[in-house]
Amino acid sequence: MASSKRPSADEDTVSTSTARGTVAAASTTKRTATATVEAPAKKVTKAAARPAAKAPAKKATKQAGADGTAAEGADAAAPAEGAEGAEGAAAEGGDFSWDEEAEEESEALRQARKDAEMTASADSVRAYLKQIGKVALLNAEEEVDLAKRIEAGLYAAERVRQAEEANEKLATQMRRDLRWIVRDGERAKNHLLEANLRLVVSLAKRYTGRGMAFLDLIQEGNLGLIRAVEKFDYTKGYKFSTYATWWIRQAITRAMADQARTIRIPVHMVEVINKLGRIQRELLQDLGREPTPEELAKEMDITPDKVLEIQQYAREPISLDQTIGDEGDSQLGDFIEDSEAVVAVDAVSFTLLQDQLQSVLQTLSEREAGVVKLRFGLTDGQPRTLDEIGQVYGVTRERIRQIESKTMSKLRHPSRSQVLRDYLD
Repeated sequence: MASSKRPSADEDTVSTSTARGTVAAASTTKRTATATVEAPAKKVTKAAARPAAKAPAKKATKQAGADGTAAEGADAAAPAEGAEGAEGAAAEGGDFSWDEEAEEESEALRQARKDAEMTASADSVRAYLKQIGKVALLNAEEEVDLAKRIEAGLYAAERVRQAEEANEKLATQMRRDLRWIVRDGERAKNHLLEANLRLVVSLAKRYTGRGMAFLDLIQEGNLGLIRAVEKFDYTKGYKFSTYATWWIRQAITRAMADQARTIRIPVHMVEVINKLGRIQRELLQDLGREPTPEELAKEMDITPDKVLEIQQYAREPISLDQTIGDEGDSQLGDFIEDSEAVVAVDAVSFTLLQDQLQSVLQTLSEREAGVVKLRFGLTDGQPRTLDEIGQVYGVTRERIRQIESKTMSKLRHPSRSQVLRDYLD
């Protein structure tokens, strides 16, 4: 072993002198940079704008071998000269637009943020695949061994639970052994799960692009894998992957039926929609054209009206804010007619009609005008019966009928009706 040697006093002196020289050089460099920064802006601008002369190769070699302190001072001064020169050029040139630069920077930040989100999602998938790839695959014998350990753990857990419910006192060694078997079963379950996570990924890839994120599909498939591990029966003789595939697919398809659509559709109806789509694709290949509702109904053994109803359920909603066109300056909602919108001509005509009608009613007595307004709902839009009007005025319905008949005769007179006939067209 090499022994450590203590430095002598002379070596300490040399080291101290070297350190002091380095500090002095750094101070000189700092003063040089400070003096350069404090130079007038105009002078620095001229120096920055002056083209550099091409020195001979020999002179450049000598310059490269100059004192290190001077080189550090020049390097420290160069950024300051560039910064001051840029400020001087910006001050002298007056056509620089900060608004355009800020707008471009904002757009660049938005794009960078969007790219970062996509990159983060891709990185998450990549990291997950790398993690699950570290676990080796299992053969049939290893799957059976793990399944036996899981079964033993479940039996031991049930035995402990029964003993606790019955207040049965188990021997200390037996209780310790049962708990160890329970933990061993949990370890075997986790091992079987981790070794088959790649199976979930391979099945989840088939359902991408249908309204759910890839990581969400993997998560739902993992829930199905857990269910498969809990119900796997190794005594049947088939591989675990064959059994687990059904549970994984069911978990993914159920999750898509519940979460992929904006408007949730019951699972059984989603299965009918998928069946209709599959038959429609098969008939399209056989017939060379789109099948009719009657042909689809015959294949599915349902009525054509039921086919049309299923197709209505299968329609996906579209956002009214969806952009239209290459430039993206229009939205889908801008091209949809508002059936409840009032046309300006109709609004003006209705206002004039109200004014004319009010003028005509003012030529009648107060009771006659009130009966007409209540009878035809001119005030609140709710027509009244003769009995209701009679209760308002404290007379019989027959009297109200007579007043109504007399008033309508007056309104039919050309002196009153002529101004209203123009609005009938």
